[in-house]
Order: sequence, then structure tokens, then C-alpha cells
Amino acid sequence: MDNKPAPMDLPTPNKLVEEEDDDSMLNNKKLGGIKTMPFILANEICDRFASSGFHSNMITYLTQELNMPLVQASNTLTNFGGTASFTPLIGALIADSFAGRFWAITVGSIIYEMGLVSITLSAVLPSLRPPPCPTQQNCQEASTFQLWILYISLLLTSLGTGGIRPCVVTFAADQFGSDKVITGRSKKWNFFNWYYFSMGLATLTALTVVVYVQENVGWGWGLGIPTIAMIVSIIAFVMGSPLYKKIEPGGSPLIRLAQVIVAAFKKRKETAPENPKLLYQNKELDAAISLHGRLVHTDQYKWLDKAAVVTESESVSSNPPNLWRLVTVHRVEELKTIIRMLPIWAAGILLVTSSSHLHSFVIQQARTMDRHLSKSFEIPPASLSIFGILTTLSGLVLYERLFVPLARRFTGQPSGVTCLQRMGIGFVINIVATIVSSFIEIKRKSVAAHHNLLDDPKAIVPISVFWLVPQFCLHGIAEVFMSVGHLEFLYDQSPESMRSTAAALYWTAISMGNYIGTLLVSLVHKYTGENSNWLPDRNLNRGKLEYYYWLVSGIQVLNLIYYIICAYLYTYKPIEEVKEEEEDGEFNGKKISEKGVELARNETA
Repeated sequence: MDNKPAPMDLPTPNKLVEEEDDDSMLNNKKLGGIKTMPFILANEICDRFASSGFHSNMITYLTQELNMPLVQASNTLTNFGGTASFTPLIGALIADSFAGRFWAITVGSIIYEMGLVSITLSAVLPSLRPPPCPTQQNCQEASTFQLWILYISLLLTSLGTGGIRPCVVTFAADQFGSDKVITGRSKKWNFFNWYYFSMGLATLTALTVVVYVQENVGWGWGLGIPTIAMIVSIIAFVMGSPLYKKIEPGGSPLIRLAQVIVAAFKKRKETAPENPKLLYQNKELDAAISLHGRLVHTDQYKWLDKAAVVTESESVSSNPPNLWRLVTVHRVEELKTIIRMLPIWAAGILLVTSSSHLHSFVIQQARTMDRHLSKSFEIPPASLSIFGILTTLSGLVLYERLFVPLARRFTGQPSGVTCLQRMGIGFVINIVATIVSSFIEIKRKSVAAHHNLLDDPKAIVPISVFWLVPQFCLHGIAEVFMSVGHLEFLYDQSPESMRSTAAALYWTAISMGNYIGTLLVSLVHKYTGENSNWLPDRNLNRGKLEYYYWLVSGIQVLNLIYYIICAYLYTYKPIEEVKEEEEDGEFNGKKISEKGVELARNETA
């Protein structure tokens, strides 16, 4: 007798699809989470160690080894710093559109490594740099060929940065399923605080180890160590590939934004319904770009709502919608969210403009001061940044453990203060730091004048270099509030499908600030005269650096007023949130609230 399966035992095609979906969801739950952090943070720590060791003392390499004038060297670094902060926008668009964050980070790291290898070779081979000039007078500057080697190296590192910077922090955040744990609204921990802490630790190590090697052993090893560290970072990142949760790119965000604008223009004569529920919604269409929740309709910029108006012909059509004529409310709200964020984002540009050249100038100040820790040991000028880093590291811990619980009692905010309030505090501290810098420069020059050292650019002024420490500490405190708050704001308030692009906006603000800073320094250098130039090429003692500090302090005050107005008028994005269960630091299983929506913060700052 044949044993034939009953018809109900035969798997149907729909059942097979459901089983495949269940298996896919199960596999996806096993990926990501805390276990991926050692690989991602090892990559980023090594990368930050390499980039900090490479850039922190580069002003010394350009002025002492390549014999470049101070303003030219500072502008060169600032320009390439601006390029390195602009390329993340391109890298983010590539990652969000089709490549994905994993491959953007991997390819970017390889290109960055090529740049490090190039500049290390230029430091090792004597033919790639001019003859030494210990007196720093009548020096032979680097030839055109030698400068091109430098520029190609800096360009490769800038291009590589484009794939790394916008994707690493968002790729790490992707490994957790909930925005609340990322931004600290879960009352447990703030990912951005601890991410920044890890990066500060790597920077601190680079400023102490690499800079010491550059100053006392040689530039071959001084640049070779970062090159080796970058290789280690690539290996560490690729090794963790089987564990990563790799979110598929949702298509070009720029195209989606353009579709909203075009659709709204085409339907400019249509009348939007008074009830926003009548606007076009399509959960299946938005599924890939709204994994953690769809954006809810807002009343701002209502003229964009016309892109989601369903006409009579579209309502009876069974064909998929033409996204250049009809888009969903979620996609309209994506564009509205970006528009709301831009004024806050722009406030960071002038802040960077004001501080873009400070690091280079402070290193030159430190080189003229007494740097002895003992009779036989001098602290390298670039290593003074460790005081700022130490302040940032300790400040992040105190912020998380003391400031947030204390502020939570008064504000009721799970994160203590909002991102916007955090940034505002940072703006104020930055202004104080710049003003303090001007008074320290006045003190340094007064001591130089008292000892008749104003005309000797190589003289060591008998004033301790530790007079510069307060400004580094103030900048470190400002970083705890401003830089972390800015990055957290862009991540938290951006549409989830555009978070690499939002992180790139952070770096784009730095890029634009650096370019404007270069313009500002060039104009100051050009128009402040030859005899009493504020920023002289060789002899800082005869300059008016304190005037430059006062100028940028005034710019920051105007920027703060602009920021306060923008923050007061800002409205946080509302979102229909998918609630998720927490399990051992990972977020598994989805539950929708009974009402269907949980509105996120929807109040003004």
C-alpha cells in the first residue's frame, strides 16, 4: 500500500515564502548587537589613531621638513582638511544609494592606506623633500615635484575619509535595533558618548606616542606607525563581516527628495485635503526606508503636501504609482525633516571657521615657549592637545554619570538635556576658550618683549608652555557638548534611510568651515600690512595673533545669536515608532503599540 501524503501536508508556495521570511528574520536577529562592537570599534580606534598621528603634527612636518611658510602650510592643511570633510557627503550618497555602509568603509580604508604609504615614502626618501634648514631663515622650499607628492598623499587620505567618516558611526548604530539606546533615551547609555570616548582614547595615544616618535626618532617611523595601524584597522573590520547586520541601501536619497519637489510642483494647482489622512500612504512602498517607524504628517511646509495628493485618475489606477507625480507622506516628511535640520546644521559652519586654524597657530606658539618637563625632557608642541583630549574623555564620563542624572531631575528628559541645549552650551564655552587664548598670547608676547626676544623667531621665550593648557581644557569641555551633541542631533533627527548622509552633513559643515577659515586667514594676512601683520610668515612674536582671536570671538558671538533663534523655532520630528523588545543588549522582536503610533518629541526647543 502506497503511503501518499495528504494534500494538506504538501507545502504551498505561500507557505514556503513565509518560512523563508521567518528564517531570514531569525538570521537577522542573530546578527548585530554588542558582539559586533569589538570589531567595529577596533577598526575605528586604529583608524583614529592613524589619522590623529598623521594630522596632529603635520604643521611641523610642512614648516620644518618641507620649509613651507606658516600661512601657506596652515592653509594647505586646512584646505585638505576641508576636502576630507566634504568627501564624506559623496561617500554617504554612494553608501545610501547602492554600495552599502560595509563596502564604503572597506574601500575607503584601502584608499586612505594608499595615501599614508605615499607620504611615509616621502618622509623616508631624501629626494622627496628639500635640504634641512635648522635656522629657519632663507630656507630652500620644497620643489613643485615634492609638493605634488605631498598633495597626492593628502588627496588620497581625503578620498578615503569620504568612505569612512559618514558610515562608521551609522554602521555601528545599525547593529542595534532601537534609536533609544543609541541616543540615550532608554536611560541606560548613550552610544555617541561612548563612541566619542573611544575615539578620544585613540587620539590621546597618538598624540603621546606618535608625536613623540616624530619629534625625537624621525618622520619615517613617525608616519610609518600610523600606516601600520591603518592596516590593522582594515583587517579587524573585515574579520567581523560574518557578524554584522548589513542594512540594504534604500536607493538614492537625493532622488527621493527630488521626486517630492517635482511631484509637488506638478500638482501645484491641486488643493490639499484638510484631513491629512486622505494623503497617499503606502506601507509596502516605504518598508525598506522605514524599518523602525514611518514619519507622521506635520503642518509645516504644507505646499510640499501636494506631492501626496491622490487625484481622481490615480485613485482608480491599479498600476504602481509614478513617484515623480505621487509620493507617500513618509517621503514628503523626509524632505521636511531635512529642511528643518539645515538651519541648525549651518550654525556649525562658522564655529569651525573660527577654530579651523587655531591648532596650527597654537603649535607655533608652543614652539616658542619653555616646554621642559624636566631638565632632559621637552614635551612636543603637538602633544599639548592631550590636555584637550584628557578633558574630553573625563568630561564624557562625568557628563554620562553626573550631569545627565542631575539634569534629568530638573528637565524630565531621559537624556538630561536635548541635543539643541547641549549644542548651545558648547557654543558658549567655545567663545570663552577663544577669548582666553587671546589673553594668553598677550602674556606670551609681553614676556618676550621684557627679555628683548621679539626679533628672534627661534628664541625660546621664558614662559611655561603650560599657560596654553587652560584653552585646551576649555575646548575639550566644549567638544563634550558641541561636537557630540551636533552628531547626535543629526543622527536622531534625520530620516533613518538618510543617516549616512546626515553624518556626512556633520563633516560637510567642517569642510565649509575650513574653506571659509582659509579665506578669513588669507584676507587677514593680506590686508593687515607688512610691518604689523597679524599673522606673519616666520616671526610670530611680531604678529598680532590676539587680534585674530578677538575677530573670531566676535564671529562666534553673532553665530550664537543665530543659533539660539533657530533652536527656539525648531520642531522635533514626529514618528510612528515600532516598539522593540530588549534582550541582552540586542533588540529582537517587533511589537506595534495598540494605538498604532507613538509620537516622538514634537515640541520646540
